[in-house]
Amino acid sequence: MNAWSVQDAKARFSEFLDTCIAEGPQLVTKRGANAAVLVPVLEWERLQRVARPSLKELLLAPSPYGDLDLPARGGVRRRLPEALD
Repeated sequence: MNAWSVQDAKARFSEFLDTCIAEGPQLVTKRGANAAVLVPVLEWERLQRVARPSLKELLLAPSPYGDLDLPARGGVRRRLPEALD
């Protein structure tokens, strides 16, 4: 992955974009520190699909993915069925 300073990426954006499409993700640095990555759209879409769990993965997960407020069990009394005459 190539590293580009913000100034170079701005000044040569067309070249920056072409390099990203041809070679893959490009790193942008700001004052020498990593700041952002430009990725081709196909790579971005692939990453988005991988990041989203499927229904099967959610159902088979050992721990819940979200917090659900479920009522306590056994607190509701049920009516007894009426006797048939």
